[in-house]
Amino acid sequence: MNDIILNLKKEILRGEATKIKELVKKAIDQGLAPLEILEKALRPAMEEVGKKFEDLEIFLPDMMKAAEAMTAGTETLRPYLGPGNADIKKGLILLGTVEGDVHEIGKNIVRVMLEGVGFKVIDLGYNVPVLTFVEKVKELNPDILGMSALMTTTMVHMPRVIKELQDRDLKKKVKIIVGGAPVLPDWAEKIGADGYGENAGEAVNLVRRLVK
Repeated sequence: MNDIILNLKKEILRGEATKIKELVKKAIDQGLAPLEILEKALRPAMEEVGKKFEDLEIFLPDMMKAAEAMTAGTETLRPYLGPGNADIKKGLILLGTVEGDVHEIGKNIVRVMLEGVGFKVIDLGYNVPVLTFVEKVKELNPDILGMSALMTTTMVHMPRVIKELQDRDLKKKVKIIVGGAPVLPDWAEKIGADGYGENAGEAVNLVRRLVK
């Protein structure tokens, strides 16, 4: 059994989606519990991928391949989890790059890492209008709203989103995190955000703390 767990981890790190599907089915056939496959192989492997990315041991293409392999594994597992475990996600995260800003590489990395460790993520993309954030928070009731900006001229939309949420009595229903090159912890606190992530790894750890 340990060999299968080790092989699953290895193929996640390699980003081998096809092999992951085969190994997950093999593990099930050999009697390994679906949740054990998820918690002892797939998620730890993706966490290791995130750590390697933070340490610059791997790069964005490697991260994306690993995420595809992780998705292949979880989707292969899903039919075996049963009604009681149909939802293997830890929480719902809403992400977007603010209005006027088309930079989304950092946000996309955060999305990949969050999905890899078990969160459900809805990505609104880039150049997201203030009211779109507000409407989606009301519609989807996420645990976390994450906003990204790469320019000082666009980060000013973050407090606008927060104010609109406050005015509609929605702010207390969602935790808000912010990030991006010009964003600093003091400013995040000043505008009423619940947290700030300097990089993707910090953002994931922050989400984990806030969702508990």
